[in-house]
Amino acid sequence: MQLLWMRSATRSIAALAIAGGLALSATAQDSGEASADAAEPSSASTSEADAADLGRELRSVEEEVNSLKERVFRSKATLQLLKELVTEGSTVGARLNVWHVNQLGGGYTMESVQYFVDGRNIFGKVDPSGTLDTMRELKVFEQAIPPGEHSLRVQMVLRGKGYKIFSYLRDYQFRVKSSYSFAVEDGKLTLIRVVADTRGGLRNFAERPDIRFEPRVESLRE
Repeated sequence: MQLLWMRSATRSIAALAIAGGLALSATAQDSGEASADAAEPSSASTSEADAADLGRELRSVEEEVNSLKERVFRSKATLQLLKELVTEGSTVGARLNVWHVNQLGGGYTMESVQYFVDGRNIFGKVDPSGTLDTMRELKVFEQAIPPGEHSLRVQMVLRGKGYKIFSYLRDYQFRVKSSYSFAVEDGKLTLIRVVADTRGGLRNFAERPDIRFEPRVESLRE
């Protein structure tokens, strides 16, 4: 009887030991899975932190590059300004004055006139009513100009101003053009009078109008 009881107790202890082992194994396995699950978020957080640090470093480098570009641009602008100041300070400069002078007389009406300096239109007026005839002398240009070679071109549209038996001259309209090349010196004022006049001699009505240029040079220092 005692032997049977000891065998039964032994079986119970063995069963309890097996059950305990299985429980410990399951607990260890669950603990390992939990640890693995906990490790995964930790690794993701580390990657996100590294990416954020890299982004901050890239932005910092970009800001430094932009700042360097701005300093280089300002330095170039400063050098250009200094160059202009030195260049302007080394010369007195030059000026050009252009005068329009009308000496055509009563046989012609000036309907329009245009002036060009180096191909640039500096003055123009169109008035067929005859008001240009009253502008006997007019300053059409006054400005600083670089020293060197320049050109002046003038275009006029004229109409005959006949009366009585010469009234047919009113049907005559023609263009008069002329060009003039000149040199401007540093420290000098160049004044050019552009005179619209008529030439004498045996010329027909349309060939008599003429444009002549009367230059004069003065010192700006004076």
